[in-house]
Amino acid sequence: MARLTLDALVVGRGSTAVAGPFDIAVAAGEALVVTGPNGAGKSTLLRTLAGLLPPISGTIRLEGPAASDGEAAERLADVAHYLGHRHGMKSQITVGENLAFWARYLGGAAAAQSERSRQDARRGPHVGVPTVSAPLSPAEALAAVGLPGLDAIPFGYLSAGQQRRASLARLLVAHRPVWILDEPTSALDIASQARFADLVAGHLAAGGIAIAATHHPLGLEAARTLHITPGAGRDDGRGSNAPGAPALDDAALAEAEGWL
Repeated sequence: MARLTLDALVVGRGSTAVAGPFDIAVAAGEALVVTGPNGAGKSTLLRTLAGLLPPISGTIRLEGPAASDGEAAERLADVAHYLGHRHGMKSQITVGENLAFWARYLGGAAAAQSERSRQDARRGPHVGVPTVSAPLSPAEALAAVGLPGLDAIPFGYLSAGQQRRASLARLLVAHRPVWILDEPTSALDIASQARFADLVAGHLAAGGIAIAATHHPLGLEAARTLHITPGAGRDDGRGSNAPGAPALDDAALAEAEGWL
């Protein structure tokens, strides 16, 4: 089964430490909600997990999932979806074309893991193989986020809430066992937030892992919480409460985080 472990992980921008150290493990079927004030380092932590920033120190260890070549994944980024503040969608092309691109770009991993799932089903259940969800078509993914029939509309024509939902549909067109989500419910109405919580619950039930930074409740009652304060990482009693990197003043934190 998939398991993600952070060992004395310190994250930052450039050579400046922003938050940590973090010592925590997240297993298949678990969600970790990252909270904290603006500038504490939530986005920096998620971008580091996604492979977009190098750690200042410490390690990120992943066990279980296979990469697109069928071998054990060496990096978390090889088997993770990352959804940041920006949507990762082109405004000029249709929503369906955007999602088709992501399906092709990430499809190698989806195809390899789907084939592994089919082989496991023929052999029968055994220890160490996570449940795998089949990827959806762009039209099916849009329907799942409450946007049926909008695949032919240019992404730039959508409202802010619709754009966020369409970007969430990226999670469904290619299966990846780890979801790394930065403020995923931004601009969503109450009904869309509930629909998103259902999608995450389904992902966890299939053996996935979700890590989300947020200022708002996500409707995930069983989720663990990692609260970040500037210069330290602590969770809800099942991870580290060790003092971290030296605290930075607000101006330095804002510069370190940028628009992220």
